[in-house]
Amino acid sequence: MKYILVLGLFLLQFSGYAQSLETKSNSEKSNDKLLLTIFLKHDQSMNLNEIEKIRTSQGFYENFPPEGVSIVNWFVVMGLGQMVVLELPASKLSAVNLAIERTAWKAFKTEIYPTYNLYPILENKLKNKTKVSY
Repeated sequence: MKYILVLGLFLLQFSGYAQSLETKSNSEKSNDKLLLTIFLKHDQSMNLNEIEKIRTSQGFYENFPPEGVSIVNWFVVMGLGQMVVLELPASKLSAVNLAIERTAWKAFKTEIYPTYNLYPILENKLKNKTKVSY
């Protein structure tokens, strides 16, 4: 009997936990965006024309970024390659990954990092609040 009571309490603990993980409402899900920083690292065994040929033949420009994903910034990082910052709903993360795997690999080595904008948090703490806008 004691074992049945312990087992019952054990199962009750998990059912209570599962109920507390309710899904977000639709309005919360629509605001569930993240920033993604992607480094497209140049393969220095190829020149720019060779890289461009691979990117074009793999359909990079037609498929990146995927539908529903916005480009925040796209920079050249001299000596490294290109750095792209995207804003996307969390649900589009796999679509971005597939677009990179299908159209950028071979032309670039990639590194991908989820990021967030710290500036709004630090802005009031900074003595010099000048922010460059490109």
